[in-house]
Amino acid sequence: MKIDLHTHSNVSDGTQPPAELVAAAAAARLDVMALTDHDSTDGWAPALHAAKLHGVGLIPGMEISCKTARGISVHLLCYLQDPLHPGLLEEISKAKVARQTRAERMVERLAEDYPLNWDDVSAHVAPGATVGRPHIADALVAAGIVSDRNEAFASILTSHSRYFVSHYAVDPVLAVELVRAAGGVPVFAHPVATGRGRVVEPEIFHDMIDAGLLGLEVEHRDNPPEGRAWLRVLARERGLFMTGSSDYHGAGKPNLLGENLTSPDALERLLEWGTGTAPFLP
Repeated sequence: MKIDLHTHSNVSDGTQPPAELVAAAAAARLDVMALTDHDSTDGWAPALHAAKLHGVGLIPGMEISCKTARGISVHLLCYLQDPLHPGLLEEISKAKVARQTRAERMVERLAEDYPLNWDDVSAHVAPGATVGRPHIADALVAAGIVSDRNEAFASILTSHSRYFVSHYAVDPVLAVELVRAAGGVPVFAHPVATGRGRVVEPEIFHDMIDAGLLGLEVEHRDNPPEGRAWLRVLARERGLFMTGSSDYHGAGKPNLLGENLTSPDALERLLEWGTGTAPFLP
């Protein structure tokens, strides 16, 4: 089986509508995919309809933006959670509002130096989508200021840039607890991706595991080889399952559907733990 448990549609920062994303997964001969848009489950319904049409297994999920007390960004994948769980929904709603406000402030700063305004950014945001820096990057590309998203993030939109604005994000330990309370399965996304910035210390891993973390996304293009080796040891020591995923964003990133895969055994463990929402498995 070909199983890819980390993809994004234009409900967050991917470039394809959910139905088109599922069609692309079918064309890539995936047997099972997960839709994991940032801080949103709005793509679940159209993705499910397309999954039934194309005969692709669908694991409904989400990627939660988190931040430690030291300000280190953590991304938590969750699967099969109840999307209406009050505690989880409250935190996700706070994060979405914070992302919107943060994006508006960043555009205000950028407009001082570049021919860019909020309408330029809004043109790249699908209705109801979670706004993020990738949408600002797309506007910068469209304006001819940078060549692609990667250049934007490496220069103008880096966290060290004077245009950068931080935003509220839930503590990762609390996020794990809320996902488990919602019947979901929490998995630490690209946990040692040093190229993305600072990574958390081992203590945070263990705190998240103690709170109910169930898996680690080991096979991901941004995890360096030595980091993957460390993650495998940690997973064995703490009884976690390991996943492999593409983190596909359509044209937004070079990542390809199915470039890293999850084993059927890991999927089986995920399905055993997830009780908040049913998967679609044809």
